Amino acid sequence: MNAIANIEATLAVIDWSTLSEGQRRDVLARPRLIRDERQLAAVRAILADVRTHGDVALRELTLRLDGCDLASFEVDADEFAVAETEIGAEVRAAMRNAIARVKRFHVAQVPAGIHVDTAPGVRCEQVIRPIGRVGLYAPAGSAPLPSTVWMLAVPARIAGCAEIVLATPPRRDGRADPAILVAARLCGVTRVLKLGGAQAIAALAYGTASVPRCDKLFGPGNAWVTAAKLEVAADPEGAAIDMPAGPSEVLVIADDAADPAFVAADLLAQAEHGADSQVLLVSPSERLLDAVARAVAAQVVELPRREIACAALAHARLIRVRDLAEAALVSERYAPEHLIVQTREPRALLPILSNAGSIFLGAWSPETVGDYCAGPNHVLPTLGFARSFSGVGVDSFVRRVNVQELSPEGLRNIGGDAALLARTERLEAHARAVDLRLQAMTRIAQHSYPSRPSFDQAQDTLQGEVAAARFERIAQKATA
Repeated sequence: MNAIANIEATLAVIDWSTLSEGQRRDVLARPRLIRDERQLAAVRAILADVRTHGDVALRELTLRLDGCDLASFEVDADEFAVAETEIGAEVRAAMRNAIARVKRFHVAQVPAGIHVDTAPGVRCEQVIRPIGRVGLYAPAGSAPLPSTVWMLAVPARIAGCAEIVLATPPRRDGRADPAILVAARLCGVTRVLKLGGAQAIAALAYGTASVPRCDKLFGPGNAWVTAAKLEVAADPEGAAIDMPAGPSEVLVIADDAADPAFVAADLLAQAEHGADSQVLLVSPSERLLDAVARAVAAQVVELPRREIACAALAHARLIRVRDLAEAALVSERYAPEHLIVQTREPRALLPILSNAGSIFLGAWSPETVGDYCAGPNHVLPTLGFARSFSGVGVDSFVRRVNVQELSPEGLRNIGGDAALLARTERLEAHARAVDLRLQAMTRIAQHSYPSRPSFDQAQDTLQGEVAAARFERIAQKATA
């Protein structure tokens, strides 16, 4: 009873209307910054060690940090086979179902190319090209996350990435988590490396004798992984990353129609992720806020990970607001990773909700389904980055490449503007690159055609004239 009483005291209701601007900022502050200076120095040391000593450093770090001495980092066929025997048929079936739904949702995201004539003779395109080699990271500490495998591998394969490399921390027995291996195989990922933490990020970003260098890195992780991802992303010789990320978080908007037990369960579902996770409830109903505090205290004592959840509840927030409109404003300011709306008319709030990684509408839409099997991706921006970043999707694994093709007519139409604007910026060489072509067209204009030349005919003529002029200059130099 004392533990329950302590939790209820921790979850005291905060009246938003009585807070100063500074107090409001403090109430919505995240519990932990991701760039701790001492930890950052240690991460940088790991990155430098792996970059300099490659596999030797990886083996030493894996022995020291993960407690296992690996002869090879790569999971072989035998280990995949053993993993299959350790995961029951029911779990494998649930994985297949989840993968199928995630695939169905992400196939609909495939971006289309663009073909636009912005002026007569000016053909502009945008072509979609997959990233060549991507590195995926699947956490496997106290709570392995095989769901992260399909949330990353499915869109990567849909995008057409040529090579997918998955890293996951080894257990002390030197094996990878079997559920993660089964998930990888179901997603068609065959190259799995037993590497975790900042050293895994270093290996994927810079490459070693055993680990291929990747163009972009994806996946959640602890503070060490997050700091390492930010470091390699800032290094021109490193690798791009999916997004900045930090501890998991949820904000619930609820009114007096919400079920307190449902709301409490949703808050605890995020609190059990880690001691630095954060959960918030925003409501105009004093009765609901009090009821949820009691329900959280009653439910948490039954959880296997109650110590972690209780640590997270130390920085939980129950916030009373005037109405649901103000609740939405608080949510927009916080910009949560997950936003749950449990109100009488949840969809009515959707038009004014924007800053969230993923939104769950209604009492029957627990965030848990988003974590595993509804379809949308669960790799989402945290720490308020939902204001400017989206969750992972197919577009995260592709590049948009612009193409421009001009006919002589097209260059005549817009070349003058380009040259003038170049000279406005005092870039004479830019302007002359246009002038030379326009002058060549003047000579071409002396040719007569029985009918207006086609785009291809004009291009061939221009290229022929330019090539002839170039050959004449070379011949003159050779005989001088």
